[in-house]
Amino acid sequence: MSLDMPRALPVLPEVDDRLATPGTPYEVHDGELVAVSPADESHATRHSKIQAMVEAHVGLEFDVACDMLTRLTQVDDKAPDVSVFPFARRPDGGRKIEQLAFEIVATQDLKRAGIKAAQLVSRGVRRVFAIDVERERALEWSAARGTWTLLDPAGQIEDAVLDVPLSIDDLVHAAKVDDAIARALIAKHNPVIEEIRAKDRTESRAEGKAEGKAEGLAEGLAEGLARSVLTVLAVRNVAIDDAMRARIL
Repeated sequence: MSLDMPRALPVLPEVDDRLATPGTPYEVHDGELVAVSPADESHATRHSKIQAMVEAHVGLEFDVACDMLTRLTQVDDKAPDVSVFPFARRPDGGRKIEQLAFEIVATQDLKRAGIKAAQLVSRGVRRVFAIDVERERALEWSAARGTWTLLDPAGQIEDAVLDVPLSIDDLVHAAKVDDAIARALIAKHNPVIEEIRAKDRTESRAEGKAEGKAEGLAEGLAEGLARSVLTVLAVRNVAIDDAMRARIL
């Protein structure tokens, strides 16, 4: 073989080929089975809130997963905390690679999360984010720099998979997750919300018409009674001046 011939790159397995057994608390790191520890309260609650927020912001062509295993290399099978991937399948029916991935981390775990992020990006995941619970900050993995980049806490994550940009502050603090989800669903013109709003508008118009009709009837009745009084006064030859007529009317 000629020394200047390019070496063939290893053919990677499909992203849904498993080394770890789904449904068990294990991942495969560099060929070794590694236990994935259960989360404490701060990690677990943030995990659930971020998953709900991401779900509310993505477009209809994408699905959101929690702890879904992805075959990263020949010897690595790992699961991002939250991931976004296309509904569309590969020609063979298998799953396509994730577009976005989110890791909820403690500050001391950033290095280990960086290794995972680098593998995800190398496998084809376009963007990987880390939510640092301890320091209340969000970061994005930079493949060019080989490290995490701090995101503007007042900024947003904008991406083709998102119908509505994700607020960094909402992701980091997750204190009012219902508000963030509601804003996203309204911006996406969620059909259930649109149906409720249309019903409210219809009922408001109906109530306005009913109130207008009632007011019109009352005004008509009052005017009729006033003219009846004037008629009685005229029949009885009771003289009244213009001021009194106006007052009666």
